[in-house]
Amino acid sequence: MRIFVFFLLIYMCLLKPVYAILTIEVTANAEEGGAPPIAIVPFGVSANTPPPQDIAGIVSSDLHRSGRFSPMSASSLPERPSYAHQVTFSNWQAAGVPYLVIGRISGGSLSGYTVEFELFDVYKGTRLIGFQYPATVQTLRQVAHQISDKIYNALLGVRGVFGTRIVYVTLQGRGKQKEYQLQVADADGANPRLMLRSDEPIFSPTWSPDGRRIAYVTYENRGSDKKMAIYVQEVQTGRRLRISDKRGLNAAPAWSPDGTRLAVTLSHEGNPEIYVFNLLTGALTRLTHDPAIDTEPEWAPDGQSLVFTSDRVGNQPQIYRMAADGSQVQRLTFKGNYNARARFSPDGNRLALLHSSGQGYRIASLDLGSGNLKILSQTSLDESPSFAPNGDMIIYATGSELAAVSSDGSVRQRLVVNLGEEVREPAWSPFSY
Repeated sequence: MRIFVFFLLIYMCLLKPVYAILTIEVTANAEEGGAPPIAIVPFGVSANTPPPQDIAGIVSSDLHRSGRFSPMSASSLPERPSYAHQVTFSNWQAAGVPYLVIGRISGGSLSGYTVEFELFDVYKGTRLIGFQYPATVQTLRQVAHQISDKIYNALLGVRGVFGTRIVYVTLQGRGKQKEYQLQVADADGANPRLMLRSDEPIFSPTWSPDGRRIAYVTYENRGSDKKMAIYVQEVQTGRRLRISDKRGLNAAPAWSPDGTRLAVTLSHEGNPEIYVFNLLTGALTRLTHDPAIDTEPEWAPDGQSLVFTSDRVGNQPQIYRMAADGSQVQRLTFKGNYNARARFSPDGNRLALLHSSGQGYRIASLDLGSGNLKILSQTSLDESPSFAPNGDMIIYATGSELAAVSSDGSVRQRLVVNLGEEVREPAWSPFSY
């Protein structure tokens, strides 16, 4: 019963409604008076065939979604230059816009497009960066995200994540008509791609470090029985491999930083414990040996340690850390009566986790140096936090939708979904894919 209640708390939100195609709304900006303005001028087009994507519009949407910028409306632009010599900086200075982006698109759909852009500091009257990209009809949107990433990095000194992806689980229907789907989409929710369709729940999707594979948990039918199993699936080909379907729990896969191992939760020896499965040799190594429930492992970015959830003290789930060989176990969380589902920031200095002090479940950040725990979300049915690969944002599930919050809590996003679906279990991809 204790095992059942513990996992019910972890996965209870899977039964709440969500959606597959996501539209992101910024609900709080980084600064009280709003984010600083930036102008993205519609790109000039000299292509034989007009491009099917509005590059400037995508860039503007990306930067607005970040909560760090407030793009100027197209109707307010004082001029529409495509080349540097056409820019009158005094016009933009008078408009109070510190940064200006211009660009142009040439070529055509058969020969391919060439997309160029330039970013200017309006008050200094200087060009900060400028890049040129080849593109096809299929890659124009990706190029737009790359431009957004370059601008974000140039102005904030942080690598942008607009060109990354997210994976999530959706649920349609009720009763015997339920259908679960594992979907991968761009970070802005566009271009959703179906990876798996099942009438059984799908849990805990997680990206391999190279972004080429996804590990997850689902059930498979064995005659009249349903058996929990861990799978690894290739994103490009859809090919999937069953990793573990032992008796009892097969849950919570987590990739090692080198992509050669999976830390998992298994109970085939009678109690939920943390194991490491070597994907190259098939060897299985047990790390924890405790009568408590040990689950939800997560590797540190340096591969030298793991964190995990355990109720070994007072039947209250808390976060613990251990060396990669299972030794040197230490408790990390002491505030609140429920701390679970910990995920490392890319630099390894913080954990995003699910926290409760008796009034709902919220996303919190734990500073591993100081031990300070900070509540980041303002909702009360949150789960499944996942850091963006630059550490700037954390995506998570809440109620019947997805949301995101900056790692300092100053920027919040709501990911609106299509009516009739439920979405859970989000995970942000790494940079390299």
